[in-house]
Amino acid sequence: MPSARPGGEASHGPFWSEPGTLLEHVPVAVLGIDDDDRVCYWGPGARDLFGHDSTDVLSKPGAVLFADAPPGTPDPCARLTGLGRTQGYWRGRLPARHRDGTVFDCGFRAFSVTGSGGPSVVMVLASRSDELDRVKTNLAFLDALFETCPIGLVMLDEDLRYVHLNQALADMDGLPIEAHLGRHADEFMIMSDGGEFRRMLRAVALGGAPVVGTLVGMRPRGHPDRDQVRSVSFFPLSQAVGSRPGVGGLMVDVTDREQAILEATASRRRLALLDGASTRIGTTLDVNVTAQELVDASMPDFCDGAVVEVVEWMDETEDFDPGRPLFTRRIASGTILPSPATELVSGVEKVRYPPGSVIHDMLQSGRAVSAVVNEEFVARTVVIESRARLMVESGLACVLVAPLIARGTVQGIAMFGRSTGRPAFTPDDVSLAGELASRAAICLDNARLYSRVQDIALTLQRALLPTALATGPYVDVAHRYEPGSRITEVGGDWYDVINLPDGRVVLVVGDVMGHGVSAAAAMGRLRITTKALARHDSEPDELLTELDACAQEAGIELATCLYIVYDPRNGRARIASAGHPPPLVLRPDGTVETVDEVLGVPLGVGGAPFRTTEIELPDQAVLALYTDGLIEARGRDIEAGLEALRVELAGEPGPLEAMADRILARLLPDPPTDDTVLVLARVRRAP
Repeated sequence: MPSARPGGEASHGPFWSEPGTLLEHVPVAVLGIDDDDRVCYWGPGARDLFGHDSTDVLSKPGAVLFADAPPGTPDPCARLTGLGRTQGYWRGRLPARHRDGTVFDCGFRAFSVTGSGGPSVVMVLASRSDELDRVKTNLAFLDALFETCPIGLVMLDEDLRYVHLNQALADMDGLPIEAHLGRHADEFMIMSDGGEFRRMLRAVALGGAPVVGTLVGMRPRGHPDRDQVRSVSFFPLSQAVGSRPGVGGLMVDVTDREQAILEATASRRRLALLDGASTRIGTTLDVNVTAQELVDASMPDFCDGAVVEVVEWMDETEDFDPGRPLFTRRIASGTILPSPATELVSGVEKVRYPPGSVIHDMLQSGRAVSAVVNEEFVARTVVIESRARLMVESGLACVLVAPLIARGTVQGIAMFGRSTGRPAFTPDDVSLAGELASRAAICLDNARLYSRVQDIALTLQRALLPTALATGPYVDVAHRYEPGSRITEVGGDWYDVINLPDGRVVLVVGDVMGHGVSAAAAMGRLRITTKALARHDSEPDELLTELDACAQEAGIELATCLYIVYDPRNGRARIASAGHPPPLVLRPDGTVETVDEVLGVPLGVGGAPFRTTEIELPDQAVLALYTDGLIEARGRDIEAGLEALRVELAGEPGPLEAMADRILARLLPDPPTDDTVLVLARVRRAP
């Protein structure tokens, strides 16, 4: 209590009025009266209420603060202090006197305070009665307004979180008042306006112009089966007297009146779903990823659960026979419903649909169909009893099945489900599902065809690479071929080990620029040609000259090749390169040398000579041949990649197979971004 004592000393006590509290709306005087009915404390509000400074009233009779009592009635001050002492707490109204002589009605609160071993004091709180009546009337009006008003009322803080709302708005949202408090306003509304509603609220919260009677279409999360149109008005809350900033608002449900807006909102939601699906589906050329993107794009706005399945046709030209079971493979699934719906959509990979199922109905018509999940549906569609039980217990009330048709062939099916808390699928929903499935089918077919081409290229490449390298007593070889990820096409990397007369060994690594089947085929031609030319025992530079001419004749525009002939009789290696990364030599003492004297332009360019470089290799030296996929990566300089390879090659010594595995594990990104070849050869001298 901020009070003045004799001598002008001031202190803060338990009734200090802090800025922003109700006491700033209703001025309160705080004072104390001792056992002799004299003023012994004088709070800061007392001067404003009664007009006296503390020096004028402290130690003076308290009667100076009250109007004269009518004849024959008790003194007002004595009555107040007596009731405060005898009752412990008393409240009431008495006529008070201002210093200027005016009399006004005043409300008092009096209670006795006894110090430890000291005299008792009656503490008095006083306020003008008209101020109290004004605030009480306002509060009563606000309470009645929030309790009985049929219009939705809301107060939001500066972060647009619910501070106060009435039951009418809670009923509109379909959720209790307590569930709203402290949460953002747009958490309770499924909007299709691209964030316009939230931007409108934010503008008002920042002090913008009030919004009056704006029509907003939405779907309350508490009523997921009911679209609404609301007339909303919002205004910034006053910050007078330290009140919290924020937004006040009124909402009226005008759905019946604004059915046209409701229909437009539904149309915008469908268009927004299709627009979102067009950007979210088909971001990769992976079949499984594309199918999952369709599932994710459909929830939760369109459905509560979805699966995508591909049909297991014996042949693409096979005609659909409605009298035979249909077999599918589930490649994507998802649901926002709790168990057992999660087990229903994800607990199976192979699915068998008996003749007469809803799936058969859909395939016969070639169009999306919807069905109610009842005993008849389950009996017609679900073969396995345990799966039928999951379907019944999942909470799904209806399903919508759409065919995934591309190039005139049904590639698969998309199945969407809704729970009992949402409306059944409408004809517009069936059309929307058909459009979603049509767009997804094209993406899925592109991904499927791309995967098929990838598989063909990879199969061709593996068939053209050596299944077993030539062996000899003077060279031990470990070799690795790592194809790129499914995101990138198969490249034209290749390698070989060829035995020559007199114990000599050829090590060769090459890379055809480009990807796909054409690169794999070109790689095979170069490898076979190189092996044939090597039998003629040409010098490395002469062999590359012949290989370059063959490449030009075959239309191979750009390819690299590194060709090494090792002679164990003298430990010397003769090397020629056609634009290939340089070989590395790991010496027995652990040092790594880069053989970068080899020059040459890539094969297929023509017009430039090749040359042979000769180096001597000590016994037990290791040659490392590789393609650029090992040292090149996005965001990393090729020199940094080459240095990393040198470090790994000089690392832990051991068997070549272990070295090859370690180098690939530490240098290749996951997933690999390009095809990679690594050949490690440990050489020995002939006795």
